[in-house]
Amino acid sequence: MAAFGTVFMPLMASTSFENAQWKPAEMVPSNSITMHPGAHVLHYSSTCFEGLKAFRHADGSIHVFRMDKNIQRFAQSSRFLSLPAIDETQVENMILDVVAHYAADVPEPPGSMYIRPTHIGTEGSIGKAASPSLTSMSYVLLSPVGDYFSGGAKPLRILLDETGMRCAPHMGMIKSGGNYASALGPILKAKAEVQADQILFCPNGDVQETGAANFLLIDGNEIITKALDSSFLHGVTRDSILTLAKDLGMQVSERNLTVTELLERAAKPGVEAALSGTAAVLTPIGTFIHHNQEHRVGSGEAGPTTQKLRQALNDIQWGKAPDNHGWLTKI
Repeated sequence: MAAFGTVFMPLMASTSFENAQWKPAEMVPSNSITMHPGAHVLHYSSTCFEGLKAFRHADGSIHVFRMDKNIQRFAQSSRFLSLPAIDETQVENMILDVVAHYAADVPEPPGSMYIRPTHIGTEGSIGKAASPSLTSMSYVLLSPVGDYFSGGAKPLRILLDETGMRCAPHMGMIKSGGNYASALGPILKAKAEVQADQILFCPNGDVQETGAANFLLIDGNEIITKALDSSFLHGVTRDSILTLAKDLGMQVSERNLTVTELLERAAKPGVEAALSGTAAVLTPIGTFIHHNQEHRVGSGEAGPTTQKLRQALNDIQWGKAPDNHGWLTKI
């Protein structure tokens, strides 16, 4: 089976910003784009993207999950990168149109259609290191995907890093490619040296996020996660999980969490930790690695609350539970 996110539908929805306006969107081949080798994105990283999914329900209908929230973040990322402001209505229509075009190809659960809106600066000028691109391109790619963990979600090994950061603090809430690239070096080093699956960045002991997901600590009936600020990504899955936790009567504490408190709580019986994200939904953490010592989280296995919250989210996405929050948009 092909690796997650490597298969794409033949067409994508695309538009470009030229002469201070967006052109009408059109369906174009998804296997290539044309731009000048001096394009702003290639030299000064004027790029942002989103990740969301469409799901097939038992009656055959197709539903996009939390599209409005992703488009809002897409607009925010574009604005903070000084890219041309997106037309949010146009982006919504591009998503709906391309998903409708490939409705028959949306996989059955636990699979889904992964949707990747992208915005890049296209102006051909290598003299604009301190100036924004006046032209840009926006497109929506589709990738049919299976379960991210085809063999079941194995508890992760996570290195706690108190010295580094995933990205510059003012860039954290922007979903930009450069943020992921900046975290790759430390992550690869952690994999090689201590067989970690990911790094949980905790600058000066402040627990933030991993290279590609938000972090949640579950202690009994309480979920603890860092309060939103500009230093880390405001995950849509994170928001969804916290909302469902409140629905289940859990206490949600969005506050600062230190490495010291994290390790003290993690050693308690029944404590769980997890990463949240669009691709993996909610993934259990079994071990923290800190100063060359391994700290087992609770039982070291996926805990019942993590599994319950993941299932509650999946049930809404798959149409098996009521959509009480209006998260689904039917195609």
